[in-house]
Amino acid sequence: MLIEFSVGNFRSFRDVATLSLLTSKLKENDELDNHNIFQEGKWSLLRSAAIFGANASGKSNFIRAFGYMRYLVLESATGLQAGQSTKVTRFALNPTAKEQPAYFQIAFLIDGIQYRYGFELDEQRVHAEWLYRTKQRESRLFVREGQNFDISTTFRKEVRGLEELTRQNALFLSVLAQFNSPTAGSLLSWFRNRVGVISGINDEHYLLYTLARVAEDDIFRQQMAMLLRLADVGIHNVRVESASLSDPAIPEHVRNFFEKIAEIDGEKAEDFLLRQAKMAHPVFQDGKRIDEMEFELEEESAGTQKFFALLGPILDTLEHGKVLVVDELEARLHPLLTRELVRLFNSAKTNPNRAQLIFATHDIDLLGENLLRRDQVWFTEKNRYGETELYSLAEMKERKDASYLKNYLLGRYGAIPYINRFRAFIEQELSDGAEA
Repeated sequence: MLIEFSVGNFRSFRDVATLSLLTSKLKENDELDNHNIFQEGKWSLLRSAAIFGANASGKSNFIRAFGYMRYLVLESATGLQAGQSTKVTRFALNPTAKEQPAYFQIAFLIDGIQYRYGFELDEQRVHAEWLYRTKQRESRLFVREGQNFDISTTFRKEVRGLEELTRQNALFLSVLAQFNSPTAGSLLSWFRNRVGVISGINDEHYLLYTLARVAEDDIFRQQMAMLLRLADVGIHNVRVESASLSDPAIPEHVRNFFEKIAEIDGEKAEDFLLRQAKMAHPVFQDGKRIDEMEFELEEESAGTQKFFALLGPILDTLEHGKVLVVDELEARLHPLLTRELVRLFNSAKTNPNRAQLIFATHDIDLLGENLLRRDQVWFTEKNRYGETELYSLAEMKERKDASYLKNYLLGRYGAIPYINRFRAFIEQELSDGAEA
């Protein structure tokens, strides 16, 4: 379970910003208090958090920060060679920031034990790295300053001199996991298998996952079909056809394309399977259903394609109690569908395994649906220096019975585009054009 995530000096985040999934001390109504939070030991955690803000305010950069941390933890030991860039993007609009490292820290639970892990780095090297563990109280496992390592006595048996094998552009945690440290391996497994970071706009990569699950898991396919029916998109059933590259029906140019991909990835081309979703629509005559007709997924609307692709990672996250971080969740979806997807997480009945959803969105209707607690609502806003500020509605003096949607549109919480000058300019241009 995720407790909190912090980022600083990364893209538009100059100062350190923290999104916490710990519940605040604010009392909401009984429905929200009973459904939107869960207990994990002594921790009271939120099932979801939504980030609102104007275009270019930093919402997507926060999601990118989460994805970058996950990427570096998983890839720095094996995916980066000596001298290669860490690919971090630091805040660019301040000369001082360019001389300082980016900052990342995350706190999460594994089997009831809290871990707090973080690092600071620039494009060439890791400046600092730390790992703390909390059972009864927080204790240090290691602290790194450059290439100097301070290892606790209890953790030293897992290190075995691996400090010397840690390149300056690699994370010590990743190196430890590569050499079978049980603690580091458990943490990397959490990043790899318990956390997903996806875009609501670019759904091609998780569409492949959804297709594979539908093809291989009949129960999963039935769940998908049921949700598609309930979403009222006209689809009553779904199936996936799979074909090997050795199938003579596969066009030669398609076969050549995937063979090149297999060669790049070091895989066998014959292991590739091409999958195509078939969506069944009912056929009616004289008001009676007489048959059904199948359409390929590409023939469905853009919103239906997005919904189908997104259901795969969402169902997987709910099934296994994972953390899913989504940018532009509502893209190409009807607001009612977006609301229902969020409700799947904000319910002990549909989310018994305590999965968590963090999403960036422009769908402000979610603020008016009695759907989110105040501590689940976050805003991003850029100041005059181009720096993103992240803050929660729970930090503001706001009544629990207030109209959050109305007050947000009135600018009471900030995090909205200031378009008055834009409107005045257009009106002036139209007026001048008419006079001419």
